[in-house]
Amino acid sequence: MDRDIAPLRDNSHAGLGRADVTRRPAGLSDAGGDTSASRAVTSLYRTHALGLTRLAFIVLGDRHAAEDVVQEAFCGLFRAWDRLPDGSNTVGYLRASVLNGCRTALRRQKRIPRPPGVPAAPSAEAAAMVGEEQRAAVAALPMGVSRGTVKSTTARALAALGRMLREDQ
Repeated sequence: MDRDIAPLRDNSHAGLGRADVTRRPAGLSDAGGDTSASRAVTSLYRTHALGLTRLAFIVLGDRHAAEDVVQEAFCGLFRAWDRLPDGSNTVGYLRASVLNGCRTALRRQKRIPRPPGVPAAPSAEAAAMVGEEQRAAVAALPMGVSRGTVKSTTARALAALGRMLREDQ
């Protein structure tokens, strides 16, 4: 069983679509010729999950929430598979589901008051810049160091940084 899509293959819940649907909406390509819902959704997941997660992250600013929204969108697609019209735009359906899920998540966040002193989540642009700065710093490291040395040194550095930050508070 493919572990990427394993939660979508659970047919024990009421309301899930048939797993052996014999039609395929436009835009899907199955090299093996098997057009079951689980194979088609798996193919869509492998092709579009990362881009949809990036979209959700831009809207939400939270990686874990973005992943949850995208997973729910794919679950919804799987459940609705047998009700989709032939030739339907499944990628558009997923995109709309992700954006609707993001709106719902944002509404929930507004209802739950943030404790005082807890900063808002950083913007997607700030997170992207941090990622670029980290890549540049890693690229500037001297070569010839084993992977284990990098891991242990990084762990010690993060622990020291954590201790320093706790002392400053």
